[in-house]
Formats: sequence, C-alpha cells, structure tokens
Amino acid sequence: MAEQSRNTDSMTHSATVPPDRPHWWQDVRAAVRGTRHDYTSGSIGRATFLLAIPMVLEMLMESLFALSDVFFVARLGASAVATVGLTESLMVVVYTIAMGLAIGGTALVARRVGEKSPDEAARAAVQVIALGAMVSLTLGVIGVALAPTLLGLMGATPDVLSTGTTFARIMLGGSCTAFLLFVINAVFRGAGDAAISMRVLWLANGINIVLGPLLIFGPGPLPTLGVTGAAIATTTGRGVGVLFALWHLSRGSGHLQVRREHVALDFGIMRRILQMATNATVQVMVGSLTWMVLIRIIAGFGSAAMAGYTIAVRLVMFALLPAWGVSNAAATMVGQSLGSRQPDRAEQAVWTAARYNVVFLGLVGVVFVFLTGPIVGVFTNDPDVSRVAVRGLRLMALGFPLYAFGMVLMQAFNGAGDTKTPTRMNIAVFWLFEIPLAFVLTRSDAIGANGIFMAVLSAYSLLALVAWLMFRRGTWKKQRV
Repeated sequence: MAEQSRNTDSMTHSATVPPDRPHWWQDVRAAVRGTRHDYTSGSIGRATFLLAIPMVLEMLMESLFALSDVFFVARLGASAVATVGLTESLMVVVYTIAMGLAIGGTALVARRVGEKSPDEAARAAVQVIALGAMVSLTLGVIGVALAPTLLGLMGATPDVLSTGTTFARIMLGGSCTAFLLFVINAVFRGAGDAAISMRVLWLANGINIVLGPLLIFGPGPLPTLGVTGAAIATTTGRGVGVLFALWHLSRGSGHLQVRREHVALDFGIMRRILQMATNATVQVMVGSLTWMVLIRIIAGFGSAAMAGYTIAVRLVMFALLPAWGVSNAAATMVGQSLGSRQPDRAEQAVWTAARYNVVFLGLVGVVFVFLTGPIVGVFTNDPDVSRVAVRGLRLMALGFPLYAFGMVLMQAFNGAGDTKTPTRMNIAVFWLFEIPLAFVLTRSDAIGANGIFMAVLSAYSLLALVAWLMFRRGTWKKQRV
C-alpha cells in the first residue's frame, strides 16, 4: 500500500512538474504563463531564466510606457516635455520611498517563501501593502497642495508653470496608485510570482498607452487636454492595475495567497520591514536626489537642453528597466536561497544573472552607440534638443555592460536583506563623486551640458567596481531577516 502511494505521488509529480531541462521555448512559455516552480532546488540557470523572463517583459512594458509618454508629449513642444521631466523629478520622491518599501517587502516575502512558510509570507505581504497605503496617501495630499511651489523650486520657467501645474497636481495627487503598484508587484516577485507582476503592469501601462494620445490630442468627440491628458491616462491605468493586483493576491493564483485571517496589522512584522526599508529608501533616495540635482544643473542651460536631457534619460531607462528585471530575478533567488539555507546557491544565482544582464545590456549599448541619431530623431525634430540628446545618449550607452553588472550585485545585497551596504556605496559614489564631478565638468565651456552625461558614465562604472569588491567579501550571506 505504501509502495503504491509512493508510485502515485511519483506519477503526480512527473505529470505536474516540467522536466529539469526542457526546450528553451517551453521555459519561455512556462515563465510567461506562470509556474509553481521551486526556486530553491534544481538548475540555477533555469530558475533564474523562469524568473527573469516575466520580470524583463514587465520592465520592457514600463520602458515602452515611458517612451510612449514622451513621444506623444513631445508633439506639444519643449515646454510640455520639460513639464514631464520636472514632474517626474518630483515623482522621484514617491518612487524612492515606494522602492525602499518594496525592497524590504521583497526580501522578507522571499525569505519566508524560501523557508516554506506561506502563511508568514502572506502576513508579511499584508503589512507591506498597509504601510504603502498609509505613506502614499499622505504624499498625495502634500503633492496636490504644493505642486506649483515644488515646480518653481525645480527651476520651472513661467511657460512650464503655466503648462504643467495641473499635470503635476494630478500626477502627485494620484501617486498612491504608482506607490501601491511598486509595493504589490514587489511582493509578487519576492514570492516567485513574476508572471502575475508582469500581467499587472502590462494592464496598467497598456491602458495608459492607449488612453494617453486620446486624451492628449482629443480626436473626434474627445476633449483636447494636452499634457494634462497624459496625467489622467497615467493615473487611470495605474489605478486599474492596483485593483487587478489585489484581486490576484486574494485569489491566490500563484505561490502566495492572502486570506481573511492574514488581514490584520502586525507591528512586529512592520518593524522588521521598516528596518530594511529605511536603509533601502535612503539607498534609492541617494540615487534619486542625484538625478534631481543633475536636472537642476541642466535646467541652467535652457529648455532645449532640458528637453534633450529628458529624451536621452528616457531612452536610457528604456534599456535599463528590462535589465532591472534580471536584477530583480537575482534578488528573489538570493532571498529564497538564503531562506532555504543555501548561501552557495544564492551566490551562484547572482553570477548567472550577472552574465545574462551583461550580454543583454551590452548588445543594447552597441545599438544605442551606432544608431543614436535615428533613435533620437523619432522623438524630436528640434536641432538644439536633438544635439543634446544624441551626445548624452551615446556617452551613457558606452557604460551599459558595467551598469548591468553593478545592477545585479546591488539587487543581490537587497535580496539578502542587507540594505546598508548598497546604501553606503550609493552615498560614496553618487554624492561624493558624481555630483561634484558634474559641477566641475559643466563649468567648462568646452564641455558644457555634456558634463552631466560624462559624470553619469563615470559614476555608474565606478559603482560596478565597488559593488564587486564588496560582494566578494560574502558578509551578505549572514544577513538575518
């Protein structure tokens, strides 16, 4: 009887679990559809691949949204593009706190899933989302009240203030939708449900991409709202995405399900999340404030330079966001492997993800370097704007392989719950090196606005080197979460 039971279990397992090394297209299909794979055992390469594919596709959709947004807004002129650039710089504060909380949530949920504790993982997810709701609503109220003042502080010209105040109010007031998307999708990724996270963002940004031009240009009976229409489309798409994510979370269509008994505040879990999230928020804030300082410097060169900078950075983000998908896969693998007490597996997963990322982003960098002019030409016909964008994109693309390597290592620290180490690295590289270098270079008449892009290239290359030296020390393997 016992033997029969074992045989039945064996047949059930073989019928539901795909072979360890299926054809690559079967892995792609399984990754996109979602699979209940155990990421703490079996092939590291396949596990990383299954996680990375939906995460890359998720970030690719985010990239397409960013390009689509600036593509349509660019038709409204340099002031409209500058409005988007300045408001996005203000939204960086929201993204920073959201990403910090998301990092803590991913690490904790991944660790609990690796320990095979689904109820504890669900409770952790609830606390992360509750914290996200409280913080984001507070930020939204502040943003609506202070939008024009904040734009002025960022160096907005009178034409930008006239064009963009309503846009900024809608974006900042509806920022809770963006915040919750960050947090809930981070929970899914930590649990290994990357395909669900992908579908959530595809829905949110798909609505945005379709609705955006309709509200911006107002074809037929629709009103012509200009840049304000872009803000309404973005907030609407993200709001629908949040509702869809919460439905999936309650339905339990993956490794994680939140049931009624899990929905209660647990201040002990919240405290652990906040400990990690505080460092992670500072970590992201350092990078975010650095971008805000850089755009403040570029604003001194006029609207054309700022518009060129915005286009170049959006194109770089188009490349970097999918690469973040691979980095997020490494974070999940590290968290779950450490939860199952397999530190060597965690380290091997990081090197595997790093190889994938360097190849991917290196190829994109080659395309950007040699086809910079035609790529920028899709977004602007203004020669002054194009000149800045072309030079900036080409300079930043030179460092893509090193960016890819450093991104994976930084996320590996975060996935382990060691948020202090990357925070210190960011402070040293961005605040003590990149910003002073940008100030010095842009003061040169021969370099001008290009000094911003040269500083970015130098800083991210240095960060990759420092991250590699710190990662090899191995102290992250002993981090308790």
